[in-house]
Amino acid sequence: MLKTLTSRSITYKGVPAIAKRILPFRSLTHNFHQPDVAGSAEPAQAADAAATILADLRDKQTNPNKATWIAALKEREKQLAEGKVIDSFAYVDPKTTVIGEKTRADSFSYLTLPFKQDEWLCDAYINAFGRLRAGQLFQDLDALAGRIAYRHCAPAEPVNVTASVDRIYMVKKVDEIVNYNFVLAGFVSWTGRSSMEITVRGYAFEDELPETINHDTLPMDNVFLTANFTFVARNPITHKSFAINRLLPVTEQDWIDYRRAESHNAKKKLSAKNPTMIAPTPEESNVIYHMWKSSANLPEPLQTGISYMKDTRMSSTLFMQPQYRNRHSYMIFGGYLLRQTFELAYCTAASFSSAGPRFVSLDSTTFKAPVPVGSVCSMVASVSYTEHLHDDTTSHEQDSPFDFKLPSTNKISSNPDAFLSEPGTLIQVKVDTFIQHLESQNKKEAGTFIYSFFVPHEDKQGFCSVIPQTYSEMMAYIGGRRRAQDTAGYVETLPKPNKKD
Repeated sequence: MLKTLTSRSITYKGVPAIAKRILPFRSLTHNFHQPDVAGSAEPAQAADAAATILADLRDKQTNPNKATWIAALKEREKQLAEGKVIDSFAYVDPKTTVIGEKTRADSFSYLTLPFKQDEWLCDAYINAFGRLRAGQLFQDLDALAGRIAYRHCAPAEPVNVTASVDRIYMVKKVDEIVNYNFVLAGFVSWTGRSSMEITVRGYAFEDELPETINHDTLPMDNVFLTANFTFVARNPITHKSFAINRLLPVTEQDWIDYRRAESHNAKKKLSAKNPTMIAPTPEESNVIYHMWKSSANLPEPLQTGISYMKDTRMSSTLFMQPQYRNRHSYMIFGGYLLRQTFELAYCTAASFSSAGPRFVSLDSTTFKAPVPVGSVCSMVASVSYTEHLHDDTTSHEQDSPFDFKLPSTNKISSNPDAFLSEPGTLIQVKVDTFIQHLESQNKKEAGTFIYSFFVPHEDKQGFCSVIPQTYSEMMAYIGGRRRAQDTAGYVETLPKPNKKD
């Protein structure tokens, strides 16, 4: 897992060692065409070394919390020969203790990402537009949540796995990450018998990081991202649930968050018992009818900015290699799956909008099946919903592909730092993932990820719209509209920023 870092530390993933090799090349007067030599132990000395350097950051990383893949592979072969199946190499003999109580402070953990201080660390997290590459950050969020889960369960050592990502939401823009130092920090906010909700927030500082990092030194005004994960604890030998320490709320805010998470968890359990699509309401049925009537009358070819839902599909297939396994060795790290599904969703939104989309949120996502090392993971993405945000300078009539008015569920925010503070298009992308074991031709559903992006009107010089044609596509559109309404409701619950004088 990731190590807790001090405010001045820039040792994340071995970056300083790389930085020391690169720093001499940064001078504007330096000749970047270095003399070539036949052999070198330094990847950075290659003529085009960018990809090599990034690979080196991971491949040479020593992780004391994981076994090598060869060791884990031999152990699994041994266990299978004895008729056993193990979930974890690291915890083949789980430590059990008397269940106790812990507070938020007991599980509080953080990670610093000092982009403003370390330009090469920033370079690994930046996208083609100079903004934050959110997929890179998702891996850190999930890894940090895992560390928090283990701190809460200690001294017991169950197998903790990511059961769901309940929401990741960008509270405000931090486009130019080179101007910020980030802190990711979180804690356990709710516990059941063997499950726990973990709250992680991202904080952006334009100045130096606090000398001491704790809950009191991280102001809510600096929050740019909120995320909630649900982890479940399992016994690696019996494969059954593992009872964990109870959370003891102390402050009023602790209790508010605890009750909210408790209500959310009860709602999830109820939804799991009835997973079928909820029938459309009379209002939604009316929308479906008008969409069907409008889509039948659209001129061919479609005008710029309008696409049929079927034409937005993109797919990707990956073989699950051991370099991306979790600390238990046999399954893929959940943060890696988040990153891969995000990258495909980003490609889909960018191709659809012909612009650089900004990530806004990841809706509640349940991991339906673990992804084993050595399996084939298939991903299929498509734009499932779009809506337009208007102000006095843009017209509802000129941008809508339909011959009826469909009001947006979100509103333009009065907060200039918010993503939805200007006219533009909200694009929702659904990514379905499937797992195939090599000994079978069957594919098993692994989970569905719903990402929302925003493209400002001025970036696109207009709006973009997706058109469903079949009934199933229209129901997907209605489902997307419901999720957009849920997100709009969630935004209303967020603390309002303090008004500046």
